[in-house]
Amino acid sequence: MPFIFGQLTILASAFCFYFATVIIRWSQETTQIDPAYYAFCRFLLGFLIVCIVLAARRQRPKPEKYHLLIGRALSNGAAVLCFYSAVQYSSVAEANMLNMTYPVFVALFSWVFLRSQRDWIGMLMVPIAIVGIWLIISPGKFHVGLGSAYGLASGLLASAAMLYLNVSRRYHNVNTVLFFMFGIGSLLMLILFHNRFFWPNAREFYYLLACSLVGIGGQFLVTVGFRYVTAVEGSIISSARILLAAMLGPLMVGEHSLTMLGWVGALLLFIANAVLALRRPHAEPLVRRHI
Repeated sequence: MPFIFGQLTILASAFCFYFATVIIRWSQETTQIDPAYYAFCRFLLGFLIVCIVLAARRQRPKPEKYHLLIGRALSNGAAVLCFYSAVQYSSVAEANMLNMTYPVFVALFSWVFLRSQRDWIGMLMVPIAIVGIWLIISPGKFHVGLGSAYGLASGLLASAAMLYLNVSRRYHNVNTVLFFMFGIGSLLMLILFHNRFFWPNAREFYYLLACSLVGIGGQFLVTVGFRYVTAVEGSIISSARILLAAMLGPLMVGEHSLTMLGWVGALLLFIANAVLALRRPHAEPLVRRHI
């Protein structure tokens, strides 16, 4: 049951992360909010929520390995910024798909840095998932523009953030990880991009708050979920966000429907997700110590 709970929690986080990008696209019709502002508000609000939770429980953060917490915070902050920038300069579907290239990076890095999580079946599912991503993007039309570059960068950085999360949860509980991630993330955005911030009007505040709440919800869910699954498994399950972008894009943001080739890619992703979700993992989760 804990393994199933972890899968469902990470799947729910995929819904949250996708709808955060939909909100950003909706806002572009009537506002000029910079992606760094969205990232700052998401991290700041998340930090305040974590502080309230810690105060209500009369707890303090319990850091043990600072380099893991800082690495998680920096890589996640950069990944979120690149991801939101990709939404600004490309389609919502393309941004989500390119962001979801991170499972292949996670798998490759896991073989180097996390030997306990080497898993042949998981490795087999990764290239199948990546082929599905490529078919959805449609290689005949794909080009690396600014939005594509941001999307690929977000995938690479997200893979580092996922690995840091998976190892960090060995030593830290959820609130400690989130306290440092949100705190360092908001401080980093403020220092680097404060000139892009402004006092929002009612409409702008609505979009900033909605995007932040949905993104924070996804962050809590994925952080809890990684207690029960390995880095590779969690990353592939999260790739369901690609299917959300494919199916809901035309309805939510008026993007073009997938071609037949694109739906073949979607089917490959469904197969990869189903195999990983239904089988009992040979590589056990790293996290065991803290709730």
